Amino acid sequence: MAEQLTIIKVGGKIVEAPDTLSRLLADFAAIDGKKVLVHGGGRSATHIASQLGVETHMVDGRRITDDAMLEVVTMVYGGLVNKRIVAGLQAAGVNALGMTGADMDIIRSVKRPLRDGIDYGWVGDVSRVDGVALSRIIDGGIVPVIAPLTHDGHGHMLNTNADTMAGSVACALARHYDVRLVFCFEKEGVLLDENDDSTVVSQLTRNCYAGLKDKGIVSGGMIPKLDNAFATIDAGVSEVVITKASNLNDLSRGTHVVG
Repeated sequence: MAEQLTIIKVGGKIVEAPDTLSRLLADFAAIDGKKVLVHGGGRSATHIASQLGVETHMVDGRRITDDAMLEVVTMVYGGLVNKRIVAGLQAAGVNALGMTGADMDIIRSVKRPLRDGIDYGWVGDVSRVDGVALSRIIDGGIVPVIAPLTHDGHGHMLNTNADTMAGSVACALARHYDVRLVFCFEKEGVLLDENDDSTVVSQLTRNCYAGLKDKGIVSGGMIPKLDNAFATIDAGVSEVVITKASNLNDLSRGTHVVG
């Protein structure tokens, strides 16, 4: 039987605030077995960009990444945010290694083409993940901490959606481990009433998901997150959990996506 691997994806809102970061690091360190952390950092990028006089442009919640913004996100995601997490995990006794997709050529992407006439700039869509290289790191007792940056193999870094990266990494590593993928965000899970955390859907099947979409209960940014979740199940990931970051010490909570 394959050994279990837990992949945690956490948004920038959690890793950028000292109190929530401190709890995340403690809870992540307490997770048994092999593990990987994939993180965001968008608010920090926007803040640093403003300080540097670089204007932020967003379309439907997605960052337009021109040359100047690419420099900012590379510095912030791969540097400031990533190394702050790594240092905190080392202090918690976790031998963490901060990485982008360019390091060891673990994740390549292709530059996103125009979509509906919108040029997203240096934004990448994942094309390949080297699960063998990542598994060697993990089997060596090291915990990868992956920033939302990839590369195209031609010398360009690419800003890449962290949810997509976590899903792609999970699919690649499912060939080597029994993978559990956990998406952490600000709610308890998928909710029947977005204003009431007690209405969490504990188990979500495809049929249930389709019904919730038809009724408009699941909408907006939750749709691509759940589409991504079901795609990873199809690729061999054994379990996907959508939950609050503060629930990492009890992953029986939240929404469990099943095939």
